[in-house]
Amino acid sequence: MLILYMITGLILGFSLLASPGKTKSALKIALRRFLKIAPEFIGMLMLLSIALYMIPEQLLVQVLTGDNKWSATIGAIGLGSVTIMPGFVAFPLCGILLQIGALYMVLSAFSTTLMMVGVATFPLEKRYLGTQLTLWRNAVSFIIAIVVAIATGLFFGELP
Repeated sequence: MLILYMITGLILGFSLLASPGKTKSALKIALRRFLKIAPEFIGMLMLLSIALYMIPEQLLVQVLTGDNKWSATIGAIGLGSVTIMPGFVAFPLCGILLQIGALYMVLSAFSTTLMMVGVATFPLEKRYLGTQLTLWRNAVSFIIAIVVAIATGLFFGELP
């Protein structure tokens, strides 16, 4: 991540050298847009954090490591679709779940929907993209997550 920050800083520096006025104008626009969206986003993150805190850890483990691979996969898809979690938390969590017996197919479904499907972010997203585009984006992401989970299950021999 540090490398990305360094590259971004370097490119921003080049942009400032090439066109200071345009770069400053773009930074002002970006800051305005960030400040406009930040209160809603922070509020949504707080509500979801509280909801996730209230879900017992055992329930999460039970859903994602259940005996039936299809119900565990469907549970993972549902849980991943409605949860907001940064990748630096989600991927180590998947590693822990793998160690306690979760299937690769289930982890694939969970992490893919977690990163791509945004049920919780829908109200915020529809304001900027519109309802129809937001629905399409989520539907396509959901289908991709199912395909990825099945492909992962086939690849790792979890499916016949």
